[in-house]
Amino acid sequence: MSEALPPAQTSDERVKTRSNFREALIRPELGGIVGTAVVFLLFLLFASDSGMFNSQGIMNWSQVSAQFMIIAVGACLLMIAGEFDLSVGSMIGFTGMMIAIFSVTLGWPVWLAILVTFVLALAIGALNGFIVVRTGLPSFIVTLAFLFILRGFTIYLPQTFERKTIIGGVKDVAEGDWLAPLFGGKIFTGLFQWMGDAGIIAVFERGTRKGQPVVEGIPMLIVWALVLVVLGHILLTKTRFGNWIFAAGGDAQSARYTGVPVNRVKILMFMTTAFCATVFATCQVMEFGSAGADRGLLKEFEAIIAVVIGGALLTGGYGSVIGAALGALIFGVVQQGLFFAGVESSLFRVFLGVILLFAVILNTYIRRMITGER
Repeated sequence: MSEALPPAQTSDERVKTRSNFREALIRPELGGIVGTAVVFLLFLLFASDSGMFNSQGIMNWSQVSAQFMIIAVGACLLMIAGEFDLSVGSMIGFTGMMIAIFSVTLGWPVWLAILVTFVLALAIGALNGFIVVRTGLPSFIVTLAFLFILRGFTIYLPQTFERKTIIGGVKDVAEGDWLAPLFGGKIFTGLFQWMGDAGIIAVFERGTRKGQPVVEGIPMLIVWALVLVVLGHILLTKTRFGNWIFAAGGDAQSARYTGVPVNRVKILMFMTTAFCATVFATCQVMEFGSAGADRGLLKEFEAIIAVVIGGALLTGGYGSVIGAALGALIFGVVQQGLFFAGVESSLFRVFLGVILLFAVILNTYIRRMITGER
């Protein structure tokens, strides 16, 4: 008796198939990966002997990139959820100033000043989100209003308390505080000292710091950036809440029909953006030991550009935290690389404009590929 042959596999004409190449083209991280490779290649060719890639040079552009990464994570999650926050830069200035006022002017313990500032920032983020979801107003308009409100308070409050727009002395009051090193300290200092002693990295050859490594350790700013990127990526790709974020940004009404708490998701994403801005501000205040009314200017636009370079659609529902992190890395490398290459640093703004235009055009093309629009 002959064996029965298995039924022939037939393709389902209802299922649209894509080639591997086309699948790669619509990956959100593609632009960030290509851009990162091109930027590093260019600076390896034109600035390799300038000190950009020694230990101190790497630390310089890593810190700048980490600043962009921290705020890009929050902006990325919010944009995927279909909203924008133009108050990020003002939030950085405002929260940094509040930490300085609470700790220096009012004499609070630094740990208490930091915690209260975080609570205040989360409340403002929740208020942003609440107004957006309850009124139906575009988040662009609501957060633009808070951009001016927060910046106004950032200028008004220090002038009222101190008669100046810069408040210093934060490092002095932070001495011995248990929470301050979490934002302003360094890790692996012993490892870097050993690397300096072994001649792996450069050390100071004269002065009071003779024998100490030029790079003392990894700043907490970089640690925070990496932690937020990892947590954001896991949240977005490995959890049900991550699916809710994509659904809320892709089609909010359809998401509601399937039980997704769209309003809650959007409010939480506004709070996440405020949290990331406050982490940035706290690290900045602890590093410089002061808060200024002009801190954070234009950071909201830099964060959005980094996210767009990373592949997020301006219309929401599509994007990648890893892509946003690569966009932030590109910014940091270019900003510092222009200096090392001897190019006028003001051209960085030109680069921002050009890369934004290119990213938006690419963004539109990818959206049409995904949706099948003509």
